[in-house]
Amino acid sequence: MPDFKEMYLKMFSASEQAITILIEAQRACEELYIPSPQPELEVVSLPTENKKGVNKK
Repeated sequence: MPDFKEMYLKMFSASEQAITILIEAQRACEELYIPSPQPELEVVSLPTENKKGVNKK
């Protein structure tokens, strides 16, 4: 009969390691992002259209 307790503990340990790796990667990426310059945003206005979706002339 399989040792379910051993199987559970092995899976739990592997899950914890995977979560730790993901958290560390996220933190490293955040540290790279924080000092980067912010992009300049530009507002682009859309052409006005009538209710049928055809430009007025």
